[in-house]
Amino acid sequence: MTPRLANYIDGAFVDSVSTETLNIVNPADESVVAISPISTDDEVSAAVAAARRAFVSWGKTTPSHRQSALLKLADAIEDRADEIVAAQVRNTGQLAAMVKTEEVLVSADQVRFFAGAARTLEGRAAGEYMEGFTSYVRREPIGVVGQVTPWNYPFMMAIWKIAPALAAGNTIVLKPSDTTPESTLVLADLTRDILPAGVFNVVLGNGRTGAAVVESPGIGLVSITGSVRAGIAVATSAAKDLKRPHLELGGKAPAVVFGDADVAAAAEGIAQAAFFNGGQDCTAATRAIVHESVYDGVVSALVDQAAKLRPGAPDDADAFYGALNNVHHFTAVMDKLAALPGHATVAAGGHRIGDRGFYVAPTVITDVAQDDPIVQEETFGPVLTVQRFTTEDEAIELANGVDYGLAASVWTSDHSTSLRMTAAIDAGCVWVNCHIPLVAEMPHGGFKRSGYGKDLSVYGLEDYTRIKHVMSAH
Repeated sequence: MTPRLANYIDGAFVDSVSTETLNIVNPADESVVAISPISTDDEVSAAVAAARRAFVSWGKTTPSHRQSALLKLADAIEDRADEIVAAQVRNTGQLAAMVKTEEVLVSADQVRFFAGAARTLEGRAAGEYMEGFTSYVRREPIGVVGQVTPWNYPFMMAIWKIAPALAAGNTIVLKPSDTTPESTLVLADLTRDILPAGVFNVVLGNGRTGAAVVESPGIGLVSITGSVRAGIAVATSAAKDLKRPHLELGGKAPAVVFGDADVAAAAEGIAQAAFFNGGQDCTAATRAIVHESVYDGVVSALVDQAAKLRPGAPDDADAFYGALNNVHHFTAVMDKLAALPGHATVAAGGHRIGDRGFYVAPTVITDVAQDDPIVQEETFGPVLTVQRFTTEDEAIELANGVDYGLAASVWTSDHSTSLRMTAAIDAGCVWVNCHIPLVAEMPHGGFKRSGYGKDLSVYGLEDYTRIKHVMSAH
């Protein structure tokens, strides 16, 4: 019998009264693995009410208390890593080994970072900035935060949201993606003996459920990782009652390869960054912008890499990535490939693999123009376009000539070139001679239509606080 999933509200799993449901489909074989309720507005309100009650005490806890809880959570994640992996792979079709090493265990490390960061918040030194008065600054938690997570890295994206929020003293109502809720429910179960009831709540459902979370008058900040369309909807809704929005949206990352780069290393690094997790990564390398002197060599090397980095089933030890997440996204990616302009050349891939499961071959497309939709629009699949440039100014124009500004990379052996390019590229993260590594100590977030607000780092922690000036007369 297919299991029916339950919400997690006020420290307990609660069956939804909703008669509306969603089938949770395994993208690797298209089987139905669970049934999720579409939570009612009353259930969202109950979760928010529980979070508000819990904030009365959790918001007053000391940083050391919150640190202790987060360290226990990190240990629990490691102890139950295999359970988290199994739950997630059922919903995502990702490679099980990748989920464990690159997501679950990394998430435990990120929780430990925020456990330490909880004790680092500080304000301007107290002092007499006006004669006869002493001033100081307090950093305080915001209250209840509403969070909506995506399907590409369901567990880690939940950690990116809840860890800084908890470290700062907030309580949470989180709505996971409608296609990938199960690893988040395992996370909720991990918190039962660690966090007080109501501090962390999970409501299941679809976009309407997420909208109910965002619209709740009991929430002070709303955070989403998702598409530009979803981000605009969240920001618009939040503006109605002046909630603070925190938006990590899409990307269309360029990888700029200069003539003095190590061609083999650049091609290998760019291809891996393009096809990792099936390209379902906001920071994925999607646009190789290559100097004319090494263009042919880079294209040839990228095609060779595409032949090696094939997709496969979750337990395939030789595969590089798994299935695309759901039938709607799979269809969208295939439609974009089918709609390529006549001047574009598919140098590798461009097709479905197999007839069951949402697998797409690693794809390299050359001879594209800057205004082609495949260059301008986020594909979020294992698709890499290649463009040619002659001058550095042209490379900058091509790199910045999209609406997104989340990430980019520069490949060169010249230090001066790297300094100029990292300053000129309009993106929140620019890698040099690498693409895609992230560390908890450094901020992640974009410019332009890639959103605003930071995940990871102390900047991410600060986003979940408010600043209060206190002035006292002598």
